[in-house]
Amino acid sequence: MAVLPERFNRIKSVLNKRIENLTVLVEAVSKPHNLSAILRTCDAAGVYNANFICAKDQVKTFNSTAQGSQKWVNLINHPTSSAAILSLKKKGFKLFGTSLNSQSRDYRELDYSSNTCFVLGAEKWGLSETLINEVDESIFIPMSGMVQSLNVSVAASILLFEAIRQREIKGLIPKNGEGLNPTEYENKLFEWSYPELIDSYKKDGKTYPKLKENGEINLQS
Repeated sequence: MAVLPERFNRIKSVLNKRIENLTVLVEAVSKPHNLSAILRTCDAAGVYNANFICAKDQVKTFNSTAQGSQKWVNLINHPTSSAAILSLKKKGFKLFGTSLNSQSRDYRELDYSSNTCFVLGAEKWGLSETLINEVDESIFIPMSGMVQSLNVSVAASILLFEAIRQREIKGLIPKNGEGLNPTEYENKLFEWSYPELIDSYKKDGKTYPKLKENGEINLQS
C-alpha cells in the first residue's frame, strides 16, 4: 500500500531539516528514561544520528518517554570509547565533552556551527578518563544551585539547542534536505515511508526504488 500523501509530506518536511553534522555521543547512560529523553531531544532538534557506547550484545531499551523518536533518529552503537572516538574524528567531528575540570569552558563561549559532537557521560560518574583525555574541548553548563550537575538528558537538550540557535543565526539550518548526503536522503526517505519493505530489499540486496512526488514507488526506477 502506498504511503498517504499527507504522511509522505510530513515525513519529507522533517527529513528536509535533518542535520548530519550535529550529533551526541552517550557513554554509560543506562537508564531507559534518560536514553529515551536524549533521543526525543535529538529528534526535536533535527539531529540525524545519535551515538551510543555499549557492549556488543547489550540491547538498549526505550520507554514511553521516547514517544517513538527512536524510529526517526539513527542509533549508532560503538563497542568501546576508543572506537567511538576514532569513528567520529575520522568523520571530522569536533568533540565537546561535558566535564567540570580546570580546562573546562562555559559552553556559551564556543562555536558549534560546524561538525559538532556533544559527549555526555553516565548519570552518576560523568565521562570516563578515556573520553576526558580525548575530547577537543571540555565544557560545562554554569549553575547557581547547591547541586553542580544536571540530568544527562537535560544537559543534552541545553547543548543541542544552543548549537541550533547558533546555526539559525548564521542561516545554517537545512530546509530542503541539504543537511544530508543526497544518496542518504533518498534511502532514508524510502525507509521512513515504507518501513515494512526494508527487510525484503536488504535481504535480496536490491537498491531502494525512487519515489514519485506524491510518495508512490516508481516501479520503473
